[in-house]
Amino acid sequence: MTLPNTVTTERLTLPLWTRADVEAIRDPNGGIGRPQSWHPQFPREDDRDAATMWVEGDRWSSRYIMRNGTVLGSIGFFGPPDAAPDGTPETEVGYGLIEEARGWGFATEALKGLLACADEEGVRIRASVEPANAASLRVLATCGFTELRGADEDGHLVMARPVPGGRMEE
Repeated sequence: MTLPNTVTTERLTLPLWTRADVEAIRDPNGGIGRPQSWHPQFPREDDRDAATMWVEGDRWSSRYIMRNGTVLGSIGFFGPPDAAPDGTPETEVGYGLIEEARGWGFATEALKGLLACADEEGVRIRASVEPANAASLRVLATCGFTELRGADEDGHLVMARPVPGGRMEE
């Protein structure tokens, strides 16, 4: 399964992280320095967490959410798809934006861009969200996450989006 190195939407660019990106995210004040393309609020703690899951060369890994050359957040899958109990390939997605970029539809647009790629590969996507995160719940609903699977061990709601033309997990 192959995803593009860079996903482009109407307003956004979603390039895969490189090793240098990950090193800078893990320690923005370290030897590499802070890239000029980063918004002052980037990276967030969630971006640093995503950097711990990054795998070099894995197109199902973390990406920037960029608008007009400025990094506003991150989005990515938590690794390549695995077969779910019903045999459908499935993986989890996570995303987040700096505070200033919220409310403009960027998370929805970025997620729809990645979902289009996953759809081409026949991969079902799930997401975990804090029950109190109304904005993220709206993003997931807008993007077609219709199956509620309950809660994970951290109390986050686990939702899934069917592959268009496919079937949901039974």
